[in-house]
Amino acid sequence: MREPRHRDDYGASTLATNLHPPVRMRERLREILAQHGRLSVPVEQIDDRSDLYQAGLTSLATVGLMLAIEDAFDIEFPDALLSRKTFRSIDALAVAIEQLQVKA
Repeated sequence: MREPRHRDDYGASTLATNLHPPVRMRERLREILAQHGRLSVPVEQIDDRSDLYQAGLTSLATVGLMLAIEDAFDIEFPDALLSRKTFRSIDALAVAIEQLQVKA
């Protein structure tokens, strides 16, 4: 079983018991979306409940987004979570990440 890890503000992977508090997690998700989401609107204009697909997220960009999230949060999305529903919003992603961190 893996030890919980996260990346600090400098990108270094460190052990953690509380990986990403909800606010910090959403901030990190916004950073990742800005880098990998290829959205047609700025991330700053997206609400946590906004539909990311309506904001320009494509299935191809979702793959890159998923890989970046897995790396940033030291998780792996199981096949059951590889759906449009999981990636539809920042809130949906945060819920999925929290569930995966609890199982780790």
